[in-house]
Amino acid sequence: MEDTEALSQINELVAEEKVLRERLQHHEISESDEHKRLRQIEIQLDQCWDLLRQRRALRETGGDPGDAAVRPADEVEGYLG
Repeated sequence: MEDTEALSQINELVAEEKVLRERLQHHEISESDEHKRLRQIEIQLDQCWDLLRQRRALRETGGDPGDAAVRPADEVEGYLG
């Protein structure tokens, strides 16, 4: 995934986050459904940001940013704990 693709995905996820909050506000979805999907979005966002950081680090150290890969959710989320 190129930087522009990752940034595009980030923008899409942020837009979905906004839609979910609006749908909850209008009682179109339950709070439980909103929280469940928001958690999934949060994980995907963390993976995208992690990928961008990997690509940047590779670029800065003379590596190939194409070698960066999306890491599993449990690995990326483990950084926070």
